[in-house]
Amino acid sequence: MAKVFKKTNGNGGLTLYLGKRDYVDNLSTVDKVDGVVKLESTNFGDRKVFVQLACAFRYGSEDLDVIGLCFRKDIWIQHVQLYPEAQKPPLSAMHETLLKKAGEGAVPFSFEIPKNLPCSVSLQPGPDDKGKACGIDFEVKTYLAMDKCNPDEKIEKKDTARLIIRKIQYAPSQVQAGPKAELCKSFMMSDKPVHLEASLDKDLYFHGEAIPIKIKVNNESNKTVTKIKITVDQTTDIVLYSADKYTKTVLNQEFAETVEANGTYENTLCVTPLLAENKEKRGLALDGRLKEEDTNLASTTMLRQGVEREVLGILVSYKMKINLMVAGGGLLGGLTASDVTVELPLMLMHPKPEEITE
Repeated sequence: MAKVFKKTNGNGGLTLYLGKRDYVDNLSTVDKVDGVVKLESTNFGDRKVFVQLACAFRYGSEDLDVIGLCFRKDIWIQHVQLYPEAQKPPLSAMHETLLKKAGEGAVPFSFEIPKNLPCSVSLQPGPDDKGKACGIDFEVKTYLAMDKCNPDEKIEKKDTARLIIRKIQYAPSQVQAGPKAELCKSFMMSDKPVHLEASLDKDLYFHGEAIPIKIKVNNESNKTVTKIKITVDQTTDIVLYSADKYTKTVLNQEFAETVEANGTYENTLCVTPLLAENKEKRGLALDGRLKEEDTNLASTTMLRQGVEREVLGILVSYKMKINLMVAGGGLLGGLTASDVTVELPLMLMHPKPEEITE
């Protein structure tokens, strides 16, 4: 194991150890969260030691909590008591490594993340926004308390140690055939139509990968196609607390390709949607981030059959539009100008990393 992640509480009595911070959702299974907590002493009085894993939706800055507004809604939470009477799980290879690293006084724990929980997503804050970003996050926290989840008990910050983790999905190993769309559109003052066909080689592309779009145009009209515009839109569906659904354009690129009246065109144009081109867009969905590290546009949400809508949190999808800008000809000029547009669904994800062998 290359790295161990650990966090100690303010009093120095509890140290939380994890061997990784990314937990993969393979649709059929989700990686277990195996960790240990080192107890530097057991002089905790009447208080007990607990560890919890929580999946929560954050929808406001922490400043709002001062005036009594709840800024965090727990979607799912599970607690395990570690001292006294620890509920020890069967030891995994990860446990063995962490126990060895932590030394004497370390107690193992394990959580199973339910398959129906959403993946980690954050919404990009605006330039003047402060505090933690809105979105879905997972947090492992160890703490001292009289009871594991008594809402009336005040747990001091110095008695807790916490680490944010991520639930992520990788692209499936098998890609499918890409989508195809076509449209035949007639125009005012023209007897014949413009025919547009657009297709992708596959249904899924990796973040940062160039996306080639095959475009065929048969312009039987008496008008000229002056350019081709390609846009990629991200749709974010916040299903947890309302039917809040909005779309933001993450790529808008024009190509100076012309197709004269009664002409044909066949070509492949490439585009690459990147977060680097969208840093100022508030509310854009990003893959969940740890601290201030770089991230990317949010991955497409892979859905399971039969999952309850209220636990899905935030759903992310993409679509691509291919738009022929058609100029009006003759005396009416711009009055008869129009567009020919088709849409293609698009999936953006990360490739599954190769297994690392020690």
